[in-house]
Amino acid sequence: MSRSALLTLALLISAAAQAAPAPRDAEPATRAAQQQVLQSLPFADQQAFEDARRGFIAALPDGEVRNEKGELAWSLAPYAFLENEQAPDTVNPSLWRQARLNAIHGLFRVTDGIYQIRGMDLSNMTIVEGEQGLIVIDPLFSTATARAGLELYRAHRPDKPVVAVIYTHSHIDHFGGVKGVVSAEQVASGAVRIYAPEGFMQHAISENVIAGNAMGRRATYMYGTRLAPGERGHVDTGLGKALSAGEQTLIPPTDLIGENGVRQIGGVDIEFHMASGSEAPAEFMLYFPAQRVLNTAEVTSQHLHNVYTIRGAEVRDASRWSRYIDEVREHFGERTELLIAQHHWPVWGGEQVRNYLAVQRDLYKYLHDQTVRLMNHGYKPGEIAEALQLPASLANQWSTRGYYGTLRHNARGIYQRYLGWYDGNPANLDPLPPAEQARKTIEYMGGMEAVIERARADFARGEYRWVASVMSQAVFAEPDNRAARELAADAFEQLGYQAEAGPWRGAYLSGAMELREGSPKGAEARGLSGDLLQALDTGMFFDLLGVRLNGPDASGKHIVLNWRFTDTGEDFRVTLQNGALTWLPGRLAEDADATLTLSRATLDRILLKQTSFPKEMLIGDISVDGSRLKVVELLRLMDDFSPDFPLIEPRQED
Repeated sequence: MSRSALLTLALLISAAAQAAPAPRDAEPATRAAQQQVLQSLPFADQQAFEDARRGFIAALPDGEVRNEKGELAWSLAPYAFLENEQAPDTVNPSLWRQARLNAIHGLFRVTDGIYQIRGMDLSNMTIVEGEQGLIVIDPLFSTATARAGLELYRAHRPDKPVVAVIYTHSHIDHFGGVKGVVSAEQVASGAVRIYAPEGFMQHAISENVIAGNAMGRRATYMYGTRLAPGERGHVDTGLGKALSAGEQTLIPPTDLIGENGVRQIGGVDIEFHMASGSEAPAEFMLYFPAQRVLNTAEVTSQHLHNVYTIRGAEVRDASRWSRYIDEVREHFGERTELLIAQHHWPVWGGEQVRNYLAVQRDLYKYLHDQTVRLMNHGYKPGEIAEALQLPASLANQWSTRGYYGTLRHNARGIYQRYLGWYDGNPANLDPLPPAEQARKTIEYMGGMEAVIERARADFARGEYRWVASVMSQAVFAEPDNRAARELAADAFEQLGYQAEAGPWRGAYLSGAMELREGSPKGAEARGLSGDLLQALDTGMFFDLLGVRLNGPDASGKHIVLNWRFTDTGEDFRVTLQNGALTWLPGRLAEDADATLTLSRATLDRILLKQTSFPKEMLIGDISVDGSRLKVVELLRLMDDFSPDFPLIEPRQED
């Protein structure tokens, strides 16, 4: 693009930004809702602030981290507004409290030999001092913050080498920064060992691969990634302040743990307790007998977690989750004087630990059992979400509040786990598609002008949930109707201000922003990092091809290709038939249309978009024995996914 074209584009963007309505203030109904929260919860209880600050040693200025290129990877400076103890009317006071707690950051001494880096990424990094060196537990989301955390530790403690890394579970905010604390060469030489639960690699790679584009787009709403920090913007995720920016890495584990028991690592006895299938498909908790410390990884946290995450993922088993908590309470409870986790702050004192574990245990069991009870009474998902309330003994505990997961969306997730999306009402078995249904709904309601007029009156009465619902219909019926978009945005905004959950606030305010300013355009698809690609099972590459295949365009075509990988020794037979792409490992078809011979390293470069299939075929790094036209024909049937598809308005059909 020429310089003049860039200047014109910049002016257009600037004009659009100036024309977009600014965020509004809290409406009277929102201010009243915030006051009700203040009156209903025990805000005089300041124990969490004492616990979060206990053992503080030092912090980085403004909690700021830069990567090796000098680019900003993390900063808490934009969140300085949280120093004010009193919540503004535009933030739920309960979420404000959690946001202030999550802003307490730096290096903390937990007890003799155990330290934590907190508030320098979405998760915590725990450092255990062993006889032979340091054990790093969960090296954060990016290399920049992990490196800065270790440097902060070493500035105040003896400079010992890292001898072990432990990944507690398969979510990337707990391993993505590993190359900020150790190198692949150190691991390959045996100087450093990496421990993880069985199934770690499969789940660490697979969770966001097949549906990764859709999950990534939805995650921009869940985490409010386009929202500026501020009283009318981003304040917290509930689980932590935010995700750091920077490189995500992965070094495969050298040691997998699949059963309960004691391991000595770096001269430290650690008792592992498996918890796979709870918060993560591969996860364990850890007990340190010498210090009487239990690390619950992410099985417990200082809030209600996600049984269903609104970015999209498989629904978790809340009943099994509860049982794992009960197991460690029973097994370690009397021996534990201090509980830490890989998010949030510790719990001190044996009695307090046992009470906390009982509350967390009962939280997930109550949520599961009462959802299923109402389900068996015939309640629909929305009815269960509306009816479900925690008993006062749980609701008044700060550690059960819905800062990340909520009763309402978790209950819907549990319903889905058992019964799926269909609620049993035949009217909902095959409804009209959203845009067509919206047009008919608006027509039946008297037309757009009448609907907007009534919705404005409902907005003035504080009926934001209904206004958001009906104005969403209006936007789907007429996407370019400015009045409908602005009223929908206003309703979303007030719901965001009232939300106690960080992800709900992020979703509502992101929706409001895009209704006013439009969806982001020209975003690049977020691909896997090089480390994750190298760890990607080759078969999963063919699964990715399968979901990218345009089935209607492929109808009637029949292509059989053999794939041979010279560096891994893998063979695959890939078949396109009946609009479906199937594959089998260790098989070659005698009547294949073509056989492709390449290295896995070449495939990785293609996946990283450093090269392409046609280029590699041309230069000979991919040899084709047979019909090159069939290979090209298959590749041309692949869809490209847009990372900025609309969420709050109808898709524009090609």
